[in-house]
Amino acid sequence: MRNTSVLAATVVMALLLSGCQAPSQQSSPQKPLAHCDVGEPMLQTTLYFGLNRPAGAVITATEWQTFVDQQVTPRFKEGLSVFDAKGQWLGNNDKLVREDSKALMLIHAPGRENEQNIEALRIRYKQQFAQDSVMRVDAQVCVSF
Repeated sequence: MRNTSVLAATVVMALLLSGCQAPSQQSSPQKPLAHCDVGEPMLQTTLYFGLNRPAGAVITATEWQTFVDQQVTPRFKEGLSVFDAKGQWLGNNDKLVREDSKALMLIHAPGRENEQNIEALRIRYKQQFAQDSVMRVDAQVCVSF
């Protein structure tokens, strides 16, 4: 139950911050990755994709899967995880906004190519589905298989 609560709190916090403007220049952490006692140091990037359009129908499961198949999988063939998320935040009009979302978790090595691929996904989704933002959360992790 604790893991579910932590995940839910993380998703809610992430979606609360989704209205924040990100700096125009995104970059991977410049400092070296931390030492791992078990596993190898890598980066975990989680992207949050809202499923409501500003006008019109919500983004369907088929539209989402097509985006994953055509945009995500070719860039991250090594693997990825997608999970459903529900977020809410206080809008600019002081009204509560609730939105179904998809969270995409990528575990990857730092580097220019991965960075460019992640930013390409964010840009493409915003353009394709008329979204204001795709929230990005990065963390250093230790990974063992």
